[in-house]
Amino acid sequence: MIPRGYEIRFTASASAGEVSGFVIDPPAASSLLVLAHGAGAGMRHPFLETLARQLAAEGIATLRFQFPYMEKGLKRTDPAPVAQAAVGSALAKARTIAGERPLLAGGKSFGGRMTSMAAAAGLLEGVRGLFFFGFPLHAAGRPDTSRAEHLAKVPVPMLFLQGTRDSLADLNLLRPLLLPLGKRATLHVIEEGDHSFHVPKSSGRTDGQVIEELAQVTRAWTTDATA
Repeated sequence: MIPRGYEIRFTASASAGEVSGFVIDPPAASSLLVLAHGAGAGMRHPFLETLARQLAAEGIATLRFQFPYMEKGLKRTDPAPVAQAAVGSALAKARTIAGERPLLAGGKSFGGRMTSMAAAAGLLEGVRGLFFFGFPLHAAGRPDTSRAEHLAKVPVPMLFLQGTRDSLADLNLLRPLLLPLGKRATLHVIEEGDHSFHVPKSSGRTDGQVIEELAQVTRAWTTDATA
């Protein structure tokens, strides 16, 4: 049985103040994943809610949290240093919950990129692996690769979960970027998924089935990464 979860609060940084968080920690969870939200929606977005519960069903605990701008009800995202500090603080809070269990980190779109930037800056000590539920490689209609330059500095394995119809990540650009990273980067492709992992009816699948796949792939990859 998956627990309902519980609310937490922690200090994102001395300047940004406190933010909200939510933990789902199922019995016998093997690891804990710090899961950051995307730019336009907070930790209560239905996608993250569903994903967190599916991860719990796979034996992975999660800590979701609000970035400072979202906590304050602002639309403009935090500057990268502020967002990265919040990820680091969320990880510190997660350590007090996880105990001896392995710690993982990642997020949806903006949240995943801020997590990888924090890792590249050395702010996520002890994390065993990173997850990107739709890495935002570039703006829609503006193919570019500069957002991925920091990935070479990330010292831990990374799992990229990407849809073939993702307008923010042209796979023809992403695949060559990941090749030099070798075993540190794994790409799992969701056929016909967009940036929100929505799939058309013609795919023969539902969005719920796609999220189940995301959770199952995450669990399988986590088992290898933390072995």
